[in-house]
Amino acid sequence: MAKVDLNCDMGESFGVYTLGLDAQVARYISSANVACGFHASDPVTMAKTVKILKENGVAAGAHPGFPDLLGFGRRNMNVSPADAKAYVQYQIGALQAFCMASGLTLQHVKPHGALYNMAGKDYALSRAICEGIAEVDDSLILLGLSGSEMLKAAKDVGLRAAKEVFADRAYEEDGSLVARTKPGAMITDEDEAIERVIGMVKYGKVKALTGKEIEIEANSVCVHGDGEKALAFVEKIRAALERENITIAPLHEIV
Repeated sequence: MAKVDLNCDMGESFGVYTLGLDAQVARYISSANVACGFHASDPVTMAKTVKILKENGVAAGAHPGFPDLLGFGRRNMNVSPADAKAYVQYQIGALQAFCMASGLTLQHVKPHGALYNMAGKDYALSRAICEGIAEVDDSLILLGLSGSEMLKAAKDVGLRAAKEVFADRAYEEDGSLVARTKPGAMITDEDEAIERVIGMVKYGKVKALTGKEIEIEANSVCVHGDGEKALAFVEKIRAALERENITIAPLHEIV
């Protein structure tokens, strides 16, 4: 029976500001990418998020981003590979502490936002991220964009890697994500999202923004936790996958 991970970004609230429906979403996913304080979150939010994951049996992953709270980590930054490596290690360490305190094992690392998108095309940046992960804990899984430089770097460094696809994002013909500033970048129709997910998971194909069908591999399906339909998406996508006899499982059972 086929297996796929269903993941969501979580813990992206900050202080008195709440973002996402973490407690509700956690009931339907198998892995979560937890913000580590650079693009979103704070120590109290991180602790609460880890508690939610443990209560729901969801695997925890670190979601390190650029130090850009105002831009939610979605603005490109000109940083050296060495700096990016340090950013990633610092953030992994922060979340790892809360996981250890709760008796939860950290499963994976998924870069966030602009760091994720830049690393997808920049091997040197990807290599620095992967080396940073491996030096902290080489049992951690890198969760990266299917077909990206991140996966190549992970292989070269000796990290396990999982190929990620997106339920609520459009693709360019080269397999990269359509920039959020472009029309059509976000998939907001639930039926369309479900159809695309089934196509990617079962058949390894998806239509790019241009209409061209491209090949893609899926170990994990992401739904953005800050999306207005995040809860409806994860609930309906999980049900659709199960109807197709596809088991929802955390990354460590897949790669």
